[in-house]
Amino acid sequence: MHKSSGLTPRYPLLLVDDEDSWLHSFRATLKSQGIDNVVLLNDGTKVMETLGSRMFCAVAIDLMMPNVSGEDLIPRIVEEFPELPVLVISGLNEIKSVVNCIRKGAFDFIVKTEDRNTLIAGIRHAIEIFELRQENTSLRQRFFKDGPDRPELFSEIISSHKDMISIFKYIEAISETSRAVLITGESGVGKELIARAVHKASGRKGRFVPVNVAGLDDNILSDTMFGHKKGAFTGASESRIGLVEKASNGTLFLDEIGDMSQVSQTKLLRLLQEKEFMPIGSDMAKRSSARIVAATHKPISEMQESGKFRKDLFFRLRGHIIQIPPLRNRMEDLPLLISYFVEETRADTGMDFKAYVHDIASFLSDYSFPGNIRELQHMVHDAASLCGDGILKPEHFKNLLGVTESNGNAFGQSSSVENITFGNRLPTLQEVRSELFDEALRRTDGNQSSAAQLIGVSRQAVSKYCKKKNVEQG
Repeated sequence: MHKSSGLTPRYPLLLVDDEDSWLHSFRATLKSQGIDNVVLLNDGTKVMETLGSRMFCAVAIDLMMPNVSGEDLIPRIVEEFPELPVLVISGLNEIKSVVNCIRKGAFDFIVKTEDRNTLIAGIRHAIEIFELRQENTSLRQRFFKDGPDRPELFSEIISSHKDMISIFKYIEAISETSRAVLITGESGVGKELIARAVHKASGRKGRFVPVNVAGLDDNILSDTMFGHKKGAFTGASESRIGLVEKASNGTLFLDEIGDMSQVSQTKLLRLLQEKEFMPIGSDMAKRSSARIVAATHKPISEMQESGKFRKDLFFRLRGHIIQIPPLRNRMEDLPLLISYFVEETRADTGMDFKAYVHDIASFLSDYSFPGNIRELQHMVHDAASLCGDGILKPEHFKNLLGVTESNGNAFGQSSSVENITFGNRLPTLQEVRSELFDEALRRTDGNQSSAAQLIGVSRQAVSKYCKKKNVEQG
């Protein structure tokens, strides 16, 4: 049976049984597995009244109770609360009763004498089905609307493009669930901003805790995420709380998960499956209540086929998938973004300059923006430094991009290479390579993964270059 996230559901689970001892025992078992939002009821005649008083995510009722049986309650619950999964609990495994309950609309039939893990799996599955039904209803309702219900959640994301508006509405629709979210898109499109919007929309009381896993080896990643006990290894003079624990009841954002090693992928899979983690040096697992949001610019589907990314981990991460379009596919946002970055530059530098925003947007509309929004941000800042306290015009961007009167607006064409000019002495390949790496790192604000994508090399190549440069300068 497929497991759900294991997190406490937003709406409570209703347990109905005339045996108080079993009710309290099973509630304690559920709480130990992270499901602590449970309401107990020992009188079957009050089921319909209780269900009508508040929202529940599922109801589990005993088959044989005095005054009214669970089997009699099923059709009444299904008719009045069709979105609510009904689980029937029985002390006996009677095939005839199972068939009758399923025919009347029961979601599942659970035998009390079965292993507790089986009972918990049944409860989790019912909660997941309820969440899926809620999402589907929410999605159908929201996509008939022009925009999100709470636009303030997305105030940090500058866009009026229809594809981005659809993403905003989708985020609102999945806000109440606890399943993992996978955000994909090219470097520089704003994946962390989307992750923060997911967190804000969820209403979670805990923190938003981001971590870029690129470049972290297995030991450092384990220590960063799970923490360690005092004395766990040489130099561990004090205990350390990991980011998973810091994100309790909040959101843990894992950026660049496509760079994770196989060992680290296995550890993350355990966290997603069991909602448990083990601090280094500890022999006792801790429960996690953090929602996982992950992001990558790499083609995970291709990495699965080549064996570089675990298929079971991808399955766990893709509870919801958000694909962010590149900037070149939403050029309608250019004027908005340029205006925003102009104001940002004024605030950061104190310069007082005007900007021909629509002329600049028109000029850049044919540019492919391989570095996406991050590249545009740096481009506006650089162009502003050229104009000083004057007027920011398309000419300043032409200078940055090497566009001359002779080649026109030749963005993205192979002939753009001809814009490179040389002095009397030709540089060596090593010198050109260093200049190219430095420029890519400057444009991406030091992000090695983004810089690598910008110039078509591996992240390891950029990392190696940076380490060598640091040694030479040190």
